[in-house]
Amino acid sequence: MLIHPNFDPVVFSVGPLAVRWYGLMYLAGFVAGWWLGIRRIVQGLAPLSRPQFDDLLFGIVIGVILGGRLGYVLFYKPAYYAAHPLEIFAIWQGGMSFHGGFLGVLLAVAYVARRQHQHWWDLIDFVAPLVPLGIAAGRLGNFINGELWGRVTSLPWGMVFRGAGPLPRHPSQLYEMALEGFALFALLWWFSSRPRPRAQVSALFLLGYGASRFACEFTREPDAFLGLLALGLSMGQWLSLPMIAAGLLLWYYSLRSKPR
Repeated sequence: MLIHPNFDPVVFSVGPLAVRWYGLMYLAGFVAGWWLGIRRIVQGLAPLSRPQFDDLLFGIVIGVILGGRLGYVLFYKPAYYAAHPLEIFAIWQGGMSFHGGFLGVLLAVAYVARRQHQHWWDLIDFVAPLVPLGIAAGRLGNFINGELWGRVTSLPWGMVFRGAGPLPRHPSQLYEMALEGFALFALLWWFSSRPRPRAQVSALFLLGYGASRFACEFTREPDAFLGLLALGLSMGQWLSLPMIAAGLLLWYYSLRSKPR
């Protein structure tokens, strides 16, 4: 049995300003995506120029933050935030949804693609391999904060988390960091390094993330205010099923296109 280190979530503070590990993880994710995107541009494997990429990345940052927050509000606590609407803006209190951030990114890319007269799928295929390292950074932030812990386990690497009781639990944040982050990044980076049919990289992202998240949710403690939903599945699993279905349909669609 292991004990969570109980990291201080605040890296340092200056007066009322506090810099938190979770915020730094978001920043690290965006920096990683920017660096990987620049590499692809230098290698001639990108459908856009450096200035266009800077505009795209700015839009993605906005999409992640707004979409992630609104997704959490609508998917997880709609009744609470309907009664406390001003707390929607209190992002520093926590509460971000990957699936909401994902939808926010899709809308941001659609806006940038229209402005730049680009094909939407070309930009989405370019962005997909840049995302998983950001997901890994976010899950590391969850682990540092000691939040979103797993279900009770008897495995030797079970971990006791502060606030989760005395029983050891799965470090599910690390499982998600490994599967949704590093493993998915390695797969997408390799797969997208050669010409593929339009939308096929995006299809693989949907399938890879959806399947990884669905599997990891079996070890993750459901949100206390939601519990398990229909068929004994969590909210994260129900939100991942449409991603898997969309990935299968998109893969079939991509087979009708020529490699680009």
